Amino acid sequence: MHSQLRSADSAHAFSVSPYCFSVDPLRVMSFLDILKLALRNLRQAKLRAILTTMGVIVGVAVIVTMVSFGLGLQRNMLSRFKALDLFNEIQVFGRSLGDLVSARAQSNSSGGENDRRDRRSRLKPDEKPTRILDDAAIAEISKIPGVAYVEPSLMLFTYVRTNGHSQIESVGGAAVPNAGSRFKEFAAGQMISAANADEAVVNDTFTRDFGFEKPADAIGKTIEFLAEPKNSKESTAQDGAETGPPTFFGLPLEDEISSDSGSDALVAKRFRIVGVLNSQVKEGAGQGGVRGLFPGARIYVPLPAARQWSIEHRGPMNQVALALARESGSLGNSETEGYDSAVIRVNDPVALTDVRKRLKELGFVSFSIVDQLEQFRTVFLIIDSVLGLLGGISLLVASFGIANTMIMSILERTREIGIMKAIGAEDREIKLIFFVEAAVLGVVGGVIGVLAAWAVDAIANRLAYLFFLKPNGASFVDFFFLPPWLSVGAIAFALVVSILAALYPAARAARIDPVRALRHD
Repeated sequence: MHSQLRSADSAHAFSVSPYCFSVDPLRVMSFLDILKLALRNLRQAKLRAILTTMGVIVGVAVIVTMVSFGLGLQRNMLSRFKALDLFNEIQVFGRSLGDLVSARAQSNSSGGENDRRDRRSRLKPDEKPTRILDDAAIAEISKIPGVAYVEPSLMLFTYVRTNGHSQIESVGGAAVPNAGSRFKEFAAGQMISAANADEAVVNDTFTRDFGFEKPADAIGKTIEFLAEPKNSKESTAQDGAETGPPTFFGLPLEDEISSDSGSDALVAKRFRIVGVLNSQVKEGAGQGGVRGLFPGARIYVPLPAARQWSIEHRGPMNQVALALARESGSLGNSETEGYDSAVIRVNDPVALTDVRKRLKELGFVSFSIVDQLEQFRTVFLIIDSVLGLLGGISLLVASFGIANTMIMSILERTREIGIMKAIGAEDREIKLIFFVEAAVLGVVGGVIGVLAAWAVDAIANRLAYLFFLKPNGASFVDFFFLPPWLSVGAIAFALVVSILAALYPAARAARIDPVRALRHD
């Protein structure tokens, strides 16, 4: 009798509680009732709930921090490529003079050694072009839909002299007018005025090496291209070894180069410096320097002048290659070899695929940084997956803490569960209570974990700048990237893991026999 009265009192107390159900067995528990009951149960075991939530917080924070670091590396790489103006340009290759010479040899051999030699080049593709990239081809390529302009790549090396200094320098041919990004920023002066002008543009490192105090001092100065005098070879053939001091390809190796008579004889072409490019490192992802696929040089002259110089002052090896190409019939006597490559700029990166398809139909091969992006994305996907897996291990450990908390809650609330089932609570409602408790732990831990990861990212960026970047003169770099989808995904992942961790405890609670539960002390 006493036991029955105690059971009745307990049932009455449960029915009047503001967080529990009515004694009406036909009433269905609302989600608000379940949420209130779950929160009440968590408040009754505050320390255990806090410790369990801490495990979720650490797991989520580790996942978000590691994945955001991988995403930050990827974003910095792509932003640097964009700042270097690489997404809007294509490098196209035609049949070079070396290809023309080896055409017959390749037809009679496997060509394996030549293929391996070409593949050592970073930019040159594996396919072989079938057409010479001459001026006619450049004009045809420029008419392809989506192409903004085409600029042949012409690079040569020669002795130059200015301001009393002379040394070998790299010289590039520049189309005039030129829309390339590398000719946008000048430390002094301006771009070459016309394609037929005897003008040159140099970079700021050239002015320093040639003794100019500041870039503006070089403007208006004459730069001389030095070459072997035209009658040097005839004189050398007639006089033999008694012609004078030793030379290097016709250039004296002794002090005669400084004399007026010898200096004038070596001058083959003069240009006036009209602009000095700014090549200093700048703030931001691009970090300044060379931009675009166009090969960098220290001196730029009009393309026709550079083309004429390369033809009139061929090196010995180039002369032999030209003779072999004509002898083999690969190049006619009236034909001239084309450019090794050219840079194509498109109006929109979306047009890259169509332009490259058309280039292949015309017999050329091309290279674009987009070719490497897929490989980069694959590498970063692997990196992000590994980092996320490492963080997931922490969250997996936290899931065991959630399961332990739920099981302990069952042992402590066995009598309460029995009363709930005795007054009409269904098994799915019992399960839902535990699922909601686990979900609250997961959501709260996920939100706080994301906030903690954001704080860790900010602190790490600041420490990296203060102790590594700033002492080396580098600008601030955000090494982490936390997009909204990562935050939402981390919280959702924590929620799913928490609910999965509550599957067994919830099923165990639903199987409790109410009769035995009411007898439980």
